[in-house]
Amino acid sequence: MNAAHKSNREETHVKTGEKTLSQTESISLLKRRDKKSFTCTQCGKSLTCKQSLTVHMRIHTGEKPFTCDQCGKRFTRTGHFKRHVNIHTGEKLHICDQCGKTFLRASHLKGHLKIHSKEKPHSCSFCGNSFSHLHTLKVHQKIHTGVREYMCFECEKTFITAEDLKRHQRIHTGEKPYKCSLCDMRFSRSEHLKNHERIHTGEKPYKCSHCDMRFSRSETLKKHERIHTWRETVSLLCMWEEFSLNCFLYEVIK
Repeated sequence: MNAAHKSNREETHVKTGEKTLSQTESISLLKRRDKKSFTCTQCGKSLTCKQSLTVHMRIHTGEKPFTCDQCGKRFTRTGHFKRHVNIHTGEKLHICDQCGKTFLRASHLKGHLKIHSKEKPHSCSFCGNSFSHLHTLKVHQKIHTGVREYMCFECEKTFITAEDLKRHQRIHTGEKPYKCSLCDMRFSRSEHLKNHERIHTGEKPYKCSHCDMRFSRSETLKKHERIHTWRETVSLLCMWEEFSLNCFLYEVIK
């Protein structure tokens, strides 16, 4: 009886390399192997459950089942939809005590506070650059690894993030989801809308580090600061020329 029981136990063992596993260990191993058994047929990405695969496939199909009844904007995920609805309700419960900026979620406030503290706990193992957020580090590291898992089916161009792909696809579709609240102009990217709205509000958040001039766009600030750099270079050249001339005159007089 014991021998038969022992034989049955031995039959349930699984060989993995040189190590023989018990029945319990075998089941655990199989569970781990099956943990990511849902694979995307479009890009090969593996997901832990069928629901995650269904949501992921919307990136490729463009399906957006959640629609805002206030503005008509559509979303692939219910979480993104719920956060968007808060924009219309104006609900912003979490306030930064450093600058007064408000956030819909506590996690967003926590991430924002790292800007004030200059905390960058996440370091890139490839180049040493540090980042405030783990997500930003992961996206950055794809530059080193060359991973571009999101592909445009119109032109086959590949992208590091789903957001980059989404922005690119608007070139093909002509979609401009961001509308100015003060005029009828529409934009394909949120940052373009922000730059435009500053024309109406007069906001100039970018200040020159060399003088008191302020600008509505970071690109304009960079161009302006080059003027200071050029002037400093010219000033140094003039000083060098004057020094060289004085040295020459000194040698002549001597």
